Amino acid sequence: MAPAAPARRLLQRPAARVRRGRRVVEAGSAGLGASGRVWLFDLDNTLHDTSHAIFPLIDAGMTQAVVNALGVDVDEANRLRKLYWQRYGATVIGLVRHHGVDAHQFLHDSHDFDIAPLVRAEKGLPAKLRALPGRKVLLTNAPLDYARAVLRHLGLLGCFHSLWGIEQMRLHGQFRPKPSPALLRYVLAREGVQPRQAVLIEDTLDNLRSARRIGLRTVHVYHPGTPFARGHKSRPAYVDLRVNSVTDLLLRRRPLRG
Repeated sequence: MAPAAPARRLLQRPAARVRRGRRVVEAGSAGLGASGRVWLFDLDNTLHDTSHAIFPLIDAGMTQAVVNALGVDVDEANRLRKLYWQRYGATVIGLVRHHGVDAHQFLHDSHDFDIAPLVRAEKGLPAKLRALPGRKVLLTNAPLDYARAVLRHLGLLGCFHSLWGIEQMRLHGQFRPKPSPALLRYVLAREGVQPRQAVLIEDTLDNLRSARRIGLRTVHVYHPGTPFARGHKSRPAYVDLRVNSVTDLLLRRRPLRG
């Protein structure tokens, strides 16, 4: 068995910044366990209910951060925020490409609030994740500091082998967040796992569709009241399993075997 220290180091630094030395690779391989499965978990509206209170604050924070960065009024900031999110998958990408905004400063300013009173999630989540055999990796388009804060508040930080935030989703110097197939291939290569061993667990169907195209198994976390669930009452062919919670995933994961 590989020593525990390398795995702890993985949790303390961004996944894409960890040097893939022999000890780290061996620790990752050992983390696969008997199941050989790697679970790639999204964060917002997957591990916790972001639509409950956090999304409105993120939207407001991003709008104000655009106002501060570009010197525009609120209406124009809202327009740009939505335009760049729709075009690139993340507002920050458009701001960097078209306005030269500092990405790290923008991500900090737009998520500068206390998440503790806002987070809502199913009970007993740490034990439920530990009961899921295989290695867990967080893969979120959200900023890493925000993701860490949410996981820490939920008691989940120690459940994850590595963490990927949007800061680590760069290829050839350019942001490539989900649903980029190139990003997903890069993550799998860095994690040392073949597509057939990996499962992406998401609330966003575009990301799941992209994952299926490169050979991953897919789990759709479906909540009728969340933004990405509207208009999708049936399970698409590229989704292996549809669940509404981690508890549901534990009970119904049989179709993902093999």
